[in-house]
Amino acid sequence: MSIIINIGRQLGSGGRVIGEILAKEFGCQFYDREILNLAAKESGFDERFFEQMDEHKGFFRSLFHLHAPHLSDSNFYTNKFSDESLFQFQSDAIRKAASEGSCVFVGRCADYVLRDFPDIINVFITASLDFRVRHVMERHHVDRAAAEKIIAEKEHARSSYYNYYTGKRWGDSASYDLCIDASILGVEATAQFIATFIRAKLAQRSTAD
Repeated sequence: MSIIINIGRQLGSGGRVIGEILAKEFGCQFYDREILNLAAKESGFDERFFEQMDEHKGFFRSLFHLHAPHLSDSNFYTNKFSDESLFQFQSDAIRKAASEGSCVFVGRCADYVLRDFPDIINVFITASLDFRVRHVMERHHVDRAAAEKIIAEKEHARSSYYNYYTGKRWGDSASYDLCIDASILGVEATAQFIATFIRAKLAQRSTAD
């Protein structure tokens, strides 16, 4: 039986690492930014377009800061190139990957995109601000003030993107099977806690079937 694990996460909460651990635990393909490469291949557009748009609404307004040779003329001049079309290409890539076997997706509205797929488990990972700031400081080699600014800006973009495309509210517990604070147990133990939850949920489904 294939399973799909979708992870929403606050910036700096360890969501990507937790996703990687869960992918190994359950023998799943792992997709975070990797989905951008798949979307580029499926659409024929340069991967840099998807990187610019990644969880950020309003990319199209900055399109003309890029060089024209990166455009796919046939799509652009028939008005098929837009924020919405990029989101659709990315969504198609997510659905294709999910249809091919067990996957862990981090972000990119995967919980919404795959809402009609069976055996989906949606998790949202939070953490205290201090925990997230420390992670961002280490990752980006910046001081606390800069880390807090990165968190505020990127989380605003991430939540706006999610809310716009899903019609839901980013981080709302009603959208997830489990919401957990990774700063309580730490990243590794949080991943194992989630794995235990997933096994219990899958066992419950098997019994119901």
